[in-house]
Amino acid sequence: QKKRLENLKSENGWLNLVGLYWLNEGENPFGSSEANNIVFPKNAPEFIGSYSVFQNDITVSIYPGVDVYINDSLQKEYSVLSDADENTTKFKCGSFRWYIIKRGDKYGIRLRDLENPLVEKIKEIPSFPIDPKWRIEARFEKFETPVEIAIPNVLGETEYEKCYGELKFNVDGGSYSLMPLGDGINENFFVIFGDGTSAEETYGAGRFLSVDKPDENGITYIDFNKATNPPCAFTEFATCPLPPKENFLPVRILAGEKVDELIGHH
Repeated sequence: QKKRLENLKSENGWLNLVGLYWLNEGENPFGSSEANNIVFPKNAPEFIGSYSVFQNDITVSIYPGVDVYINDSLQKEYSVLSDADENTTKFKCGSFRWYIIKRGDKYGIRLRDLENPLVEKIKEIPSFPIDPKWRIEARFEKFETPVEIAIPNVLGETEYEKCYGELKFNVDGGSYSLMPLGDGINENFFVIFGDGTSAEETYGAGRFLSVDKPDENGITYIDFNKATNPPCAFTEFATCPLPPKENFLPVRILAGEKVDELIGHH
């Protein structure tokens, strides 16, 4: 839990996000002045520069007199790579850090402020007491051919991801299954699930869980104590995937991270 909190508060964590701005085709001037198409928070320079989007090409030009470090050097004109590319272009100006994300066919600026008050405000992530009862043996039953499952997100879009089989397990005498992402061979499984506590003690849009690869007999353990809130429980500037309809468990999983009034108010 300590490490999880450190990650959330780190430079790449979710708590310092202060903006997500979608770019339009053409010119997108940005800065803190209301005259810009993209209005940064008040403590940013008034006029920083402009992103120019032409089909899938993005270039940025920074105005004279404003210091923006692009990949750690001061630049004025730059051809930008998004997070869909290997060497994502990184921007720095004062306490602000940002880069371009690509979601579907949309591009956006994901903006962080290392001095965002939320970083100090959140002292702990509320969680159920750790209970070994919620570390449950599961059997991975592989499908003959992988199936595509629909993963909706908070923007109302749907991505289709491969699922190679299901994780079968028992809780309190009932038998349940979850459809994980990942092949369980080269990578651990990733599960997005909802349960009977969702929108009550736990975050309404479900929780995330990593599950170790199964052994040669297909056995692994689902440790619900390690269920975490998705980033959108902490910030409105994340675009979270939601549980696929197959992963709503009709049982109350009293383990893992919870929400309180400080978080989960979106």
